[in-house]
Amino acid sequence: MIRKLALCAALAGAGGLAGCKPPPTDSAVARVSLLAPTAGPSAPMPSPDTTAAVWASTDKPLRLVYGVPGQPVLLALECLDPAKPEARLRITRHAPADEGAAALLALIGNGWIGRFPVDATTIGGRVLWQGEVPALTREWDALKPEREATVTVPGAGLVRLNPSPLPMALVSGCRGKTETPAAQAIPG
Repeated sequence: MIRKLALCAALAGAGGLAGCKPPPTDSAVARVSLLAPTAGPSAPMPSPDTTAAVWASTDKPLRLVYGVPGQPVLLALECLDPAKPEARLRITRHAPADEGAAALLALIGNGWIGRFPVDATTIGGRVLWQGEVPALTREWDALKPEREATVTVPGAGLVRLNPSPLPMALVSGCRGKTETPAAQAIPG
């Protein structure tokens, strides 16, 4: 009998402790939004047709652009601080980027795979993908003119880069090596 009384007292005490904290309710769920987010990444873009695209010099020294003549630029490559240890190449993918976004731009070609960090950057009132990478980074060799290379940023499509000696000449010049497009062999 004493055991039964002790057990009842223990259970009553435990029930009293549980009574200190109210049971769960739907009010906690009401504080968490179950609605779909109102903003998110933009819809992905299709890959552009680059069959007739070419690399071209600009009025700004040490800068090249890539695209189909008469159409908007698809990609730009620019050398900053050439022939110095801190020389770097700025790559800009002319495709809309979501404000505040960051990604890895993939440069693939000629046996090389480069993954370069890019950020959404406001340029001329537009938000585009842009990043700077040291010129001595070996993965820039993906731009060698022997074969086609590709550039892609998540959501911005894949850009096929037709072979040309111009981008590698820019990379070499930025690295401080004297290499001109005329000195490179053009595959036939």
